Amino acid sequence: MEPEKSGNVGAVARAMANFGFNKLVIINPKCNPLDEEAIRRAKHAKNMLKKAKIAKKDILKKFDVLIATTAVKGDDYNVARCSLDLEELKSKLKTCKGGNIGVLFGREGIGLTNKEVEQADFTVTITTSKKYKTMNLSHSVAVVLYELSKLKNKEKVPYATQKDKEILFNYINKTINNSDEDKSRKSVQKIVWKRVIGKAMITKRECFSLFGFYRSLK
Repeated sequence: MEPEKSGNVGAVARAMANFGFNKLVIINPKCNPLDEEAIRRAKHAKNMLKKAKIAKKDILKKFDVLIATTAVKGDDYNVARCSLDLEELKSKLKTCKGGNIGVLFGREGIGLTNKEVEQADFTVTITTSKKYKTMNLSHSVAVVLYELSKLKNKEKVPYATQKDKEILFNYINKTINNSDEDKSRKSVQKIVWKRVIGKAMITKRECFSLFGFYRSLK
């Protein structure tokens, strides 16, 4: 998301090549991802930079599962940033079949905004020293991809797509809107349910069962 230093973009491409990932999306870059510094830092992953997709923020809506990374862990007052660690993330992804899954990394300076984090299905945090929590962009990419590269999928099941979950959230939000809660609590409830469904990594079959349940509510 809006990288500021081309050298970091080059280093990200190199890390992706190291661990066998090849679909790089750069959203609203604030640097030239193909300048001399980027190419130098990419080393033998120059083709990764050349094939990278330059996109706008609306591309976030196209992922079936979007995982945001954050160094700032949430609490009861910031539900959107309540994070999984990398081991928990691997556990959820190990049986995932197909689907368009994205891992979103923030800017070097301010990371991801709350609004961007809320667009994700859930967040993940790398456990670091309490004295210095934030990592360099390319380093955090390397750590996450190293862990994800260990996944060896055996029994796989089809997970709900982004469109499936949109329909489900429409049912959930309509139910919340019809409740007696005040406006602020309704907003929190919607975020909570988005996180619950996101972290659950529900299958298509489970999603369709929930459609039926919500249709039966009067």
